[in-house]
Amino acid sequence: MKKTLIPMDNSTESIRVRERIIRDFYREWKEKNPSQRKYNLALKDYINIRMVSIVETSEHAAKSFLSTLAVLQLDAILSGAKKVAIRKVKEGNKNQKPFEAMMIMEYDLSFIGKVKMTVGVRRRTKEKVQYCITTISSL
Repeated sequence: MKKTLIPMDNSTESIRVRERIIRDFYREWKEKNPSQRKYNLALKDYINIRMVSIVETSEHAAKSFLSTLAVLQLDAILSGAKKVAIRKVKEGNKNQKPFEAMMIMEYDLSFIGKVKMTVGVRRRTKEKVQYCITTISSL
């Protein structure tokens, strides 16, 4: 991945730059991981990356410098996060419509803090799809 400075402020332009960084990172990650999934040790199951993963994460994580940094640790989060809760899908949210439930998972990242990863569970197939990654606390 080419080195890009991640802007720290919350200007509209900086949020756009971080969104681009996240989308580029996912594109490169998908090229290096053709199966587009990673085994999660706690769930003993695979968590998949789909288009909704990129859309939701780039929109939400780009709003924060630390959340953007966290996304760049995708492999560690996908494999090491632990389930802390299961929530119902949000009514009227078209991106959550294909899921029967949303799992809330957490992972502690050094120098960043606690990271929340939301994972959708598809209705019929029970496939687990990474939905969004954001920080929930910082050091």
